[in-house]
Amino acid sequence: MFLGGFACFAMLYGTQPLLPLLSQVFATSATEVSLSVSVSTGALALALIPASLLSDRFGRGTMMTLSLVLAAVLSLLCPWVSTFNELLVLRALLGVALAGLPAAAMAYLGEEVAPNAQGRAMGLYIAGNAFGGMSGRFLTAWVTDHFDWQTGLLVLGVLGAIAALAFWFGLPASRHFRRRSISPAKVLADAKNLMRDAGLPWLFLSAFLLMGCFVGLYNFVTFRLVAPPFELGQTAIGGIFLLYLVGTWSSAWVGQLVDRIGRRQVLWMMAALMLLGVLITLPVNLATVIIGIAIFTFGFFGAHTTTSGWVSRRAGPSRALAAAVYLSSYYLGSSLLGTAVGFAWDTGLWIGVVISLSLLLIAMLAVAFHLSQLPRSAAA
Repeated sequence: MFLGGFACFAMLYGTQPLLPLLSQVFATSATEVSLSVSVSTGALALALIPASLLSDRFGRGTMMTLSLVLAAVLSLLCPWVSTFNELLVLRALLGVALAGLPAAAMAYLGEEVAPNAQGRAMGLYIAGNAFGGMSGRFLTAWVTDHFDWQTGLLVLGVLGAIAALAFWFGLPASRHFRRRSISPAKVLADAKNLMRDAGLPWLFLSAFLLMGCFVGLYNFVTFRLVAPPFELGQTAIGGIFLLYLVGTWSSAWVGQLVDRIGRRQVLWMMAALMLLGVLITLPVNLATVIIGIAIFTFGFFGAHTTTSGWVSRRAGPSRALAAAVYLSSYYLGSSLLGTAVGFAWDTGLWIGVVISLSLLLIAMLAVAFHLSQLPRSAAA
């Protein structure tokens, strides 16, 4: 599962460190070129619920394996585009293909891992997401600096193909999967139950806010760092994404912390760390910017580990659909807020980005406080 998360995030966000370069190559604005990330995450968000229903019918392992194989093929086609619109089409299809892995992953872990170890297991899976996101971005930037952007994306596709094959042969078979009906009436009844829950809709909103802030910061910090006075090259920009190592450690550590002191306490602390990190990036000093991004990244992966495990615990037998709705919210936040922050950059540069992210994170703190007051669900 660590390896599956690694491949998924490496392919999904591989174009992010190249946004300033792609903006020049295809003569597009910062907001427009950010669509190379947003169309993938938006398409993934829309495909998650159908993919989760198929995983209920045909099995978690089958869905996740097919997802990675198709995504690797599409990723290998991306370097051969001649126009920005062609790149957007392939990136959108890539998002659809990838949907099968996150749609089934949380349910797979919820079914196959003992309850008292689920926090650690979810943390390890999300650590794979962080490590893949970091590696994909850094490799793409480094190869682009030494060759060109097409070679950078080609290496990303090869990496995805290798990971897909390893995942195919290494994933343990499901032992506790029970096939569920995917009739419209059953799906609608399950969806209504999820939305009636006192906590799940707020957790879905948390996913939207958290991921929107995360992608918004990483999309547009690249534009800040290539401009004066920083003027960093592609490899140095890619090096910023090595801060994902903080997220890899954070996910695993916070998963254990959740098992010890509970999600209610951990979530607001992680959201507060994200806000602190954003504010620390304000000074025009590279070391301060890096420290701020590191603190923000730690808080994000800690919060995501907390909320994703919380959804699986509260949803009971509808955990696959709940995970899909959670992740749809998560990637819609990436797509919509991640691009919307671009308007703050266009109008106010980095100060505009910091103000917009701070407002979103204040809203996230309010949500975290509300969740901390909820009674426990029967499923949990």
